[in-house]
Amino acid sequence: MQTSTERGAWGSRLGFILAAAGSAVGLGNIWGFPTQVGQGGGAAFVLLYLGCVFFICAPIMIAELVIGRRAQKDPVTAFKVIRPGTPWWLTGMLGVLAGVGILSFYSVIAGWTIAYVWFAATGAPGTGDATSAFFGNFVGNGTTSFGLTVVVLIATALIILGGVRAGIERATKIMMPALFVLLILLAIRAVTLPGADAGLAYYLRPDMSKIWDINVVNAALGQAFFSLSLGMGAMITYGSYLSRGTSIGSAAAWVVVLDTSVALLAGFIIFPAGFSIAGFDPSGGGPGLIFTVLPRLFDSLPGGHLFGAAFFTLLTVAALTSTISLLEVPVAHLIDARGWTRKRAVWVVTGLTAALAIPSALSNGASATLSALPGVGMSFLDLMATIWNEMALPIGGFLIAVFVGWVWRVPDALVELNAEGARMPFAGLWSFLIRYVCPAAILLIIVFKVRALLG
Repeated sequence: MQTSTERGAWGSRLGFILAAAGSAVGLGNIWGFPTQVGQGGGAAFVLLYLGCVFFICAPIMIAELVIGRRAQKDPVTAFKVIRPGTPWWLTGMLGVLAGVGILSFYSVIAGWTIAYVWFAATGAPGTGDATSAFFGNFVGNGTTSFGLTVVVLIATALIILGGVRAGIERATKIMMPALFVLLILLAIRAVTLPGADAGLAYYLRPDMSKIWDINVVNAALGQAFFSLSLGMGAMITYGSYLSRGTSIGSAAAWVVVLDTSVALLAGFIIFPAGFSIAGFDPSGGGPGLIFTVLPRLFDSLPGGHLFGAAFFTLLTVAALTSTISLLEVPVAHLIDARGWTRKRAVWVVTGLTAALAIPSALSNGASATLSALPGVGMSFLDLMATIWNEMALPIGGFLIAVFVGWVWRVPDALVELNAEGARMPFAGLWSFLIRYVCPAAILLIIVFKVRALLG
């Protein structure tokens, strides 16, 4: 049977904020945001991104947190508690499945960052075009890739085993400050590099013609949504561990500010550093940017190997703060809905996720079939990212906005938001955004993604 200690609760408001910010902060902040900035015209994208974060994504985050705190249960059970006898629990189940699905491929990429701490420190990737060949050979070794994936999953499981307060909260109280220290130090070093002025100019001067480009607007909205880990049940789960006297509105604001700060600081590293390399393309990104372009820079700098090792340490920390929340979502479901012990839930989910991660680990050259799926035109890892990250999350976010705004309804949600003396700032604005603006904006993401997939 489940005991009271299996579910747990946050030990402090700061612990919750750092844990929730850690869930939001991930590899997407470090390479996804700079990539989108490069493709979206520099600072014009940044302005659109900030608007989307505060007027669309923050209201969704508040909605998820208030669902969790009201029910004090996992995402699936939470919908059953608030609207029993309805199929809305399927929204929570979508989040649980997304947590496992995303973790299965995200842990593969996180494993690469661990290896690159050593590679960068020793200069193993080489110089020039050799960095691309080195990366291709590395990820093409399926045994190594899967082994590193298991390391990530076990490290995450060991943290989760400690529970909410002694595990998640304690770990993020160490990792999040370390993350910010590394970011600031790397940003200071990057802006002092030769050619940094051109990178800063690109990053900070907006191309205002891009403001009206619907594709750039949609990209900014999509990046903001994905960056904050919305639609996958993580914030519902973390909200369920909150005490009723905690102000969800102000806590969510802190989470948004911290997550956005990481993304903005990443830009101050990537663009000044990138423009130090001859022929740098600011519109390039993803693994190519992180694992092939930047190692060339590190190798050419005095003390660059130390700089590179610190950068990949930063990536590893950012990845782990996200894998923690991804694993906690299905674990919380098994504890609440099935009455499992935390230990049993953690190891079962970790084992299933490891098994599901095998095709992703083999889809970067180790298996020709998995690297280019017949009739699909993408690797298995990319397919998983498309299904879970790019489709399941916005669908989940859309359903959450509709649920809070029109099914549970805003007045009832506000009762919970203002419970036990907690105050919800800008309640009227939040009510308008969650009912009208958020569903419409997220629907835009879904429509554009479906159009892109259909060709």
